[in-house]
Amino acid sequence: MRARAASIRRWALLTLTLTAALTLPGTLPAGEDAFQALALTRVNPPAAAKDFTAPAPGGGQVSLASYRGKVVFLNFWATWCPPCLVEMPAMERLHGRLRDKGFVVLAISLDADEGAVPPFLKEHGFTFPVGLDSRQRVAALYGVLALPSTFLLDRKGRVVAQALGPREWDGPAALAVIDTLLGQR
Repeated sequence: MRARAASIRRWALLTLTLTAALTLPGTLPAGEDAFQALALTRVNPPAAAKDFTAPAPGGGQVSLASYRGKVVFLNFWATWCPPCLVEMPAMERLHGRLRDKGFVVLAISLDADEGAVPPFLKEHGFTFPVGLDSRQRVAALYGVLALPSTFLLDRKGRVVAQALGPREWDGPAALAVIDTLLGQR
C-alpha cells in the first residue's frame, strides 16, 4: 500500500513539475520550440520580403527598405478589427522594449477611411510606425486575406515566419522567437 502511495506521489510531482516548466514565464526554450509554442508558420526557405512604401498617418511615408538590417514585425490590421485591438497593446509593449535593439514593429492599416487611423492611434497610445494601405496594395503583396496578419522578417529582409490571428506578442514564446532573430546576423 505504501509503495503504491509513493508511486502516485511521484507521478503527481512529475506532472506538476512538467506543467510548471511548460507554463511558467521564462521557461520556454529558444529556437524552434518557441516558434511552435507561438503557432507560427515557418517560411522555409525564408523568402525575400517585398518592398513597399506607404503613406504615414501624420504625413510622410514609411518604407520597408528603411528598416533593412533590423528584425521587422510587419503587422496588417484595421481599427474595426476586434482581434487586432486585442494584440496591439502587446505590440506596443514589444516596440517599447526592443526598438533600441535592432527591432521594429511596422503596422499597416487596411482601413478604407484613412482619417480614422490617427485618432485611433492617439486614443490607444500606440507609437510604433504605421503605414496606410486603404487600397490594400501592400496587403496584396503579402497575400493578406484576414486580419490580423503578421510577418516576421530577419535582418536580411527575408520573411521567416507568419501568423494569422492575435498572439501574445510580448509573452515568453514571442520574446524567444524575436531574441533568436535578433541574434542572427
